Amino acid sequence: MNYYEEDYLQLSGIQHFAFCPRQWALIHVEQQWQDNILTFQGQELHQRTDDPTFSEKRGDLIITRAVPIASRSLGLNGIADVVEFHKVEEPGVKLKGRSGYWQPTPVEYKLGNPKPTNCDILQLCAQAICLEETFQVTLEIGYIFYGRVRRRLDVNLSQELKDETYMVAQEMHRMFSLGKTPEPRVTKACNKCSLVDICIPQLSQRRTVKEYLQSVLKEN
Repeated sequence: MNYYEEDYLQLSGIQHFAFCPRQWALIHVEQQWQDNILTFQGQELHQRTDDPTFSEKRGDLIITRAVPIASRSLGLNGIADVVEFHKVEEPGVKLKGRSGYWQPTPVEYKLGNPKPTNCDILQLCAQAICLEETFQVTLEIGYIFYGRVRRRLDVNLSQELKDETYMVAQEMHRMFSLGKTPEPRVTKACNKCSLVDICIPQLSQRRTVKEYLQSVLKEN
């Protein structure tokens, strides 16, 4: 399935959606946002890569920043923090003004530590799929740089991961078309979410009058 450009959703939203569908809907459906210290720190980290004119060659490596990307099959577009081009033997891609063949590799920058879920990995994989469509290549590896621990995480871009990325993107489009915000799911991560005061996840734990009366009757 291919999407029209006017139906594209923000690629960065796939990370929000995989982390918490309600958070994604608050941001991308209801257009609500609120910063906290973590979002400010994340913005500061990304400012270091936010230069679309930047291009640096280090031997057999070319580093580019703030690269616009899109995928018709995912229906997503956005900006890749960093795309590295590694010089390879054929097959590879030709770059204007550069000799030889090059393999693109996405590098996503994150503020904190590697997460127990794969929400960051899905975002990276979506970037890889965009690059695959643009350059007509198959990518097998990408990287996530975590600012707090100052190291890269190698990500294997398996077909299984790509299939999951397609499924999550399809669900995003389905929910966006419905225009509904899911009910909150209370987790430990809620306290660190910048939208906690808008989301008010605790409300989902409040019992109705009927539930309260039923619990009292059971106790008696």
